[in-house]
Amino acid sequence: MIGAGPAGLFAAERLARAGADVSVYDHKPSPARKFLMAGRGGLNITHSEDLETFLARYGAASAPLEPLIRAWPPQALREFCTDLGEPTFIGSSGRIFPSSFKASPLLRAWLLRLTQLGVTLAMRHKFLGFSAEGLLQFRRDDQEDLYLKADAVVLALGGASWPKLGSDGAWTKLLEHYGLRLAPLHAANCGALIEWRALFRQAYEAKPIKNVRVSCEGASGRGDIIITQTGLEGGPIYALSSHLRRQIEAETQAHLTIDLRPDTSLENLMQKIAKRAPKQSQSTYLKRAGFHGPEIALLREAYPLPLPKEAASLAQLIKNLELKVSGLADLTRAISTSGGVIFEEVSAELMLKKLPGVFVAGEMLDFDAPTGGYLLQAAFSTGFAAGTGAARYLGLHV
Repeated sequence: MIGAGPAGLFAAERLARAGADVSVYDHKPSPARKFLMAGRGGLNITHSEDLETFLARYGAASAPLEPLIRAWPPQALREFCTDLGEPTFIGSSGRIFPSSFKASPLLRAWLLRLTQLGVTLAMRHKFLGFSAEGLLQFRRDDQEDLYLKADAVVLALGGASWPKLGSDGAWTKLLEHYGLRLAPLHAANCGALIEWRALFRQAYEAKPIKNVRVSCEGASGRGDIIITQTGLEGGPIYALSSHLRRQIEAETQAHLTIDLRPDTSLENLMQKIAKRAPKQSQSTYLKRAGFHGPEIALLREAYPLPLPKEAASLAQLIKNLELKVSGLADLTRAISTSGGVIFEEVSAELMLKKLPGVFVAGEMLDFDAPTGGYLLQAAFSTGFAAGTGAARYLGLHV
């Protein structure tokens, strides 16, 4: 087992329960670093929506992921957490969290269980690839390279986002050496880059704009967004990152539309903002109409001319505020990665067709998961599939 994130650890557990002698190798000093970081703001483990809707969230990867997630669905992940002493609950958005709202208690209990199952963790072992004899080659701190024979291997090396936590995408060159076809790695669930004017950036960096709908290419996301020094971040922006990327690649920039009042119809909004006193300034009457400073500033930033005085035109702008997106945040700040090993290169049990006995799981596979628990669910489900496949390859009963 190479890679000590959720996918690798879960594949290890599956193999250990089948009776295999399992070791997990990772080049970092401790396991599951990105998993722990994800839990700092509340570990969103999966989502409660119906399975058909859930599967559709993966877009183009829905078809190959469907049998894997059906084999180990969100309910199974909830039961897994409960078995480790962390019962889950459904938040107001439908997202599912462990009771402690953190990753660390869950990980501690999980590592203890893996130890009890006989799984060993070998940290500070950087995977270099396969030797000419088919041995696994590792580089250890200030020691000679280590060569090991394995009857089956599960690669769970992650994507390339937040490389300081362990996943740097270096494995792509290794697999390409064996003729495997990979989709390029891109930042996913990442911020949109927008060229703000200096005064706006200085005054409103880190300010939230709540409860908006953002749209691109006919797709939309809803929730809170944050103004950053370089653009916008937040769940609705992350949900559109793949759409923004496609438009940028085709047209050099993307068009993002923001509805600042998604719960108010255009007609009702017109009626509301039409009640302006003759001598009242535009900013004052917008504030009295319920608009906050960052919203008003964003309207002025996006609209190069003075804001329309006519209620109809101003309401139209509020409901359809357009911003030009020049790019996306890079991999060092992205929540996840799209691209990787395409599904045509693996069997139904995620074994590489060109490398018998070698399985892949987690973000190494070519799928793009939005925020909301979908990435972790896919990591566990593909870890389950790869662990099951490796066990069967070894002739073990699962």
